[in-house]
Parts: sequence; structure tokens; C-alpha cells
Amino acid sequence: MDLADVDKLMAGDLGQWLEDQTMLRDSVRRKTWLYFGFGLIMACLLIALMWLIPIEWTFEGGEETRIGLTVLVVMLAFTLPFRFSGPAKHKIKVGINSAIASQLGLQYSAQVPPGSKGRGKGWEPARLYGLVPSYNKSSFQDCWSGELAGHDFKLFEASLHYQQGTGTNSTYKHRFSGAIVQIAFGRPFRSTTILHRKGDKRAFEGLFGRAETVTKGGEHLDYVKNVHPLFEDTFDLYSDDQVEARTLIHPAYIEQLLEIERAFFGSNVRALFHDGLVVIAVESGNLFESGGMDASKDRERVERTAQQFAALARLALAFNQTERGRTVASPGG
Repeated sequence: MDLADVDKLMAGDLGQWLEDQTMLRDSVRRKTWLYFGFGLIMACLLIALMWLIPIEWTFEGGEETRIGLTVLVVMLAFTLPFRFSGPAKHKIKVGINSAIASQLGLQYSAQVPPGSKGRGKGWEPARLYGLVPSYNKSSFQDCWSGELAGHDFKLFEASLHYQQGTGTNSTYKHRFSGAIVQIAFGRPFRSTTILHRKGDKRAFEGLFGRAETVTKGGEHLDYVKNVHPLFEDTFDLYSDDQVEARTLIHPAYIEQLLEIERAFFGSNVRALFHDGLVVIAVESGNLFESGGMDASKDRERVERTAQQFAALARLALAFNQTERGRTVASPGG
């Protein structure tokens, strides 16, 4: 997977479009600092009312309440004004990411269409087979889709949470943030095969360490032994077809998988081979955030986003045997 041509992007329509956003950026910056100054003055007045004017705090815990309100006022004064730049940053992010996608022959959308169809046919298997944890609150963004090196391709970010407790005592616990990659495989296969990073908190474990057999998606999957010594030191593999699993999984994938963890300071790469697709889940921080108010850093943001996307795309293609050796072809083709 080649990187997008950043020089060409910045010298062409994207560079011109970013130049056209100068007035918008300047206006947003002025308003942000104006609101910040006004908010700081109001915060100082409110804090003075609480601490300098003799107001009687007669209820139990009044002193702690006053301290808590002071902290809250300071936090709001220093954070709320900068939220006004959010829409402008979002607009620039969409412009940059759309230009990169267009150059690569893909489509980009900041939002993932609602429903399982918008998340691609690999999402439900990813959930059923444990690539992502259970959740009851979710958000999805930054969807890249189209055809990559001749294969149907979809990539998006997911953020998953699980509600604990009920009513006013309920809280949402973070369960997963990262990228979900789906790509059609280069040749047909019948098995279901799951790959987990060793030490992954969602790895399959039994009473006495690694489980030899697991049940996922209603299927019994067995631990695949003797794939490759280096591979077995780094990843665990489960499948309902031992022979086909050894054909699908290649030791050369190790470096590509670890490259993703290094590039995104991420962890726990997981992959699922199922129903003609390879689905990859990578726990990571927020990717593809290319919007910003400082025009001098536009090129840096374009390069970073192009590199992030290319690294994930290379990982998806590394799992595709057609791309690994380009050996799959029809006779005489």
C-alpha cells in the first residue's frame, strides 16, 4: 500500500482549499480567545463571591462544596472557550481526509452510517467471535471504504462502553477504542480462524492457562499448534480447521502486526478469518484527527494521517494471500 502523495495533495486542490480556510481559522481563533478572556474574568468574580464575601455555608460539607465549585469553575473557564473551535477543526479534518481518500480511490466519511450495514458485514462476526468486547453504548467515526488493490475494503474507528449500575448510580465503563479493518480475502476458505496477541486481556484462557478449545459464535474452535516457533511466542491461534488455519496464517504477518502497535502506541491486535473476510481490530488512540487551527502544521497533519491510514491498509493487505505473493490467479490469467 503506497502512501498518498502529500506533495501533490498540498500543491493541488487540497492546498488551495486549506488556504481558503485562513479567514475561518482567524475568526475562530479571535472568538476563542475573546470567550476565554471573558470566561476568566467571570470565573474570578465567581470564586471571589465564594471565598471573599462572607457567605454562610451552614450545611454539612459546605467547605468541601466550596472547594469543589472552585475547581469546577476553573475547569470550565479553561476548557469551554476552546470547544468553539471544534466545528472548524472538524471541517478541516473532513477536507484533508476526503482528499487523501480520493487520491487513493476510496471514499471517506467522518460518520459511519447507522446500523450494522453501515459498519460492514464483518462487524457482527467481529462482535460474536470476540474481537471486540460486549457493550451497550457505542460510537463510530472516520469511515474509509472502497476497493483496495482489487479487494473490497472498509476501515472505521469504534469506541465502545458498557453501562454499570442503574439510574443515578449508573456509569459507563470504557471497553474498547480503536480501528476496525475489513478486507475481502484473495481466495476462498471455509474455516473460521481467530488470532489473538499473547497477553491480550481478551485472550482465551481456561482454568489452567491457555484454553485448548473455545466456543465463539456457536462454533467450537481449537488451539492451533505448531504454526511457527516465532509466531507461537507472540500470538495464539484458534480455528475449526487446523489444516486450513496453517495455510491462512503466515509468520510474515508478525512484523506487520507489531508495526501497527508501534505506529499507534496501540496494543492487542486481533484478527478473524470468516465468511470470505479478514477482520482486524487494533486497540489504539484516536486516529485520523487531521483538523487544526494552526495552518503551519497542515502538511504535518496530512502526512501523519496518510501514514496512519497506509499502515493499517498494509496490515490488511499483509493478511491477504493475493497481496503477499500475488500467486493466486486463474490459469492463463
